Amino acid sequence: MPFAKPTNEAAIRTVLSAPRSSTYVAATGGDTAKAVDLYGWNARISAALMLPSHFAEVSTRNAVSDALSTVYGPQWPWDNTFEKSLPCPNGRPYNPQRDLCQTRRRESTTGKVIAELKFAFWQGMLTARHDVRIWNHQILTLFPNAAGMTAEQLRRRIYDDLEAIRKLRNRIAHHEPIFSRNLGDDLMRILELIELRSTPTADWVFAMEEASSVLAERP
Repeated sequence: MPFAKPTNEAAIRTVLSAPRSSTYVAATGGDTAKAVDLYGWNARISAALMLPSHFAEVSTRNAVSDALSTVYGPQWPWDNTFEKSLPCPNGRPYNPQRDLCQTRRRESTTGKVIAELKFAFWQGMLTARHDVRIWNHQILTLFPNAAGMTAEQLRRRIYDDLEAIRKLRNRIAHHEPIFSRNLGDDLMRILELIELRSTPTADWVFAMEEASSVLAERP
């Protein structure tokens, strides 16, 4: 995703809308040409970060699925005991138990359910309520590269990493500015989460990702 110099900043800002452009104009001290450059870079880094975050999410949710399969069997989405172990808060924006029930009604295989459950479901599985049943005896095996960490410390770390990734992905998905975040820290969290799970996968992602290069090109 190469840098491209805009040829008509005024026309571009009109297309993007004044309210959307204003964030970038303010960030560049009123310099509209620099604002358009910053907007373009924000879009480029947003796209670049999606590749490593893809692998972080998929590798983590598959690790959670492996853990659930060990405890509840390969058909864990349809296990009543597992369903009842999930929180079911009323009046909250997200309800894990409802998400599971609605998803398994639409999908017929565990693989399909895994792909369709919301990011918040997987993050919620990394809370203390599941330590005794799932994580205390499995997490260090499923994430074997966490040297020197206890099961509880590792579970908390993964939860925090997923929280940072979730917030970043939400902003990217809504085409919001992310340039004011510590994106270097975001990228490191993403890559290290993959490394915790699998060194070969992390090496592959390191070789493919372009986010580190785009970060160095910030206008």
